[in-house]
Amino acid sequence: MNKRSREHISLGDALKEFFGQGKLKRGMDQMNVRDTWNKMMGQAIAGYTEDIRLESGTLYVRLTSSVLREELSYGKQKIISMLNEELGTEMIKKLVLR
Repeated sequence: MNKRSREHISLGDALKEFFGQGKLKRGMDQMNVRDTWNKMMGQAIAGYTEDIRLESGTLYVRLTSSVLREELSYGKQKIISMLNEELGTEMIKKLVLR
């Protein structure tokens, strides 16, 4: 963003540009992925979820239930597609359940 610009820019566009830079973007992506996981998977699965991290396109999800982990592993590609659709971008390339 230019220091001084005579053009008018909307607040929403200014915030998108501000948050789209460096570490802020990564942190916002982490929060968005975490919120989307909890929303899309529901309270039951969210209750068994200990940790969610997004690193270089790989979503790492730590679950407390080995049975649930096994069940979710059968639908990894569907989960990735569902989460990416909700996020509005191809942010997640791979899903690792631990």
